[in-house]
Amino acid sequence: MKFSFIWAAVALAAMPITTMAQSEADVQAGQAKSAICAACHGADGNSAVPQWPNLAGQHAAYLERQIALIRSNARQVPEMMAFASTLSDADIKNLAAFYASQTSKVGVADPALVDAGRRLYQAGNAETGVPACMACHGPVGEGNPLSGYPALAGQKSVYSAGMLNKFRDGMHWGDGDAPSMVMVGVAARLTDREIEAVSSYIQGLYPAE
Repeated sequence: MKFSFIWAAVALAAMPITTMAQSEADVQAGQAKSAICAACHGADGNSAVPQWPNLAGQHAAYLERQIALIRSNARQVPEMMAFASTLSDADIKNLAAFYASQTSKVGVADPALVDAGRRLYQAGNAETGVPACMACHGPVGEGNPLSGYPALAGQKSVYSAGMLNKFRDGMHWGDGDAPSMVMVGVAARLTDREIEAVSSYIQGLYPAE
């Protein structure tokens, strides 16, 4: 079996993700609420800590969904539970809008890993059945908000590698959460070296203009 399972899951995950609230977001309220997030994610959503993700420029719908999953403990992030459990739907929507309005800062890829990372990101690995990352996350890591796939350009390589390892170990956010189930199927076929290379490449990707 090569791509059949993975591409079936990709097709399933292409269904639009519905956000939790229809009211207009308040970016200023989100900025005020984000003060407590700054220690890990940076004042503008660009984290200075490699273990914590950049949030700046991420799609608001994706952020809303992930924060809600953390609040419900469907996505287990113990470090965030005390804070996330206090957030209302409006708080989550406002935070997501604030971070989405910020500009992401692209890092630097390890030159020794660029070629291997680029090949995997752009073409996948046909021999092991790994699809190209850009099929879901876009040619320059811009993501696909309608399908629930996050922007990746500039994401911390340490964080990305950690997430890929967790997906490879079977972590997902419920059997009904198609995007995370897709990642479990993809990551199961990745080697340690591939995870290192593609995570580094993602850190050096430039966002779409």
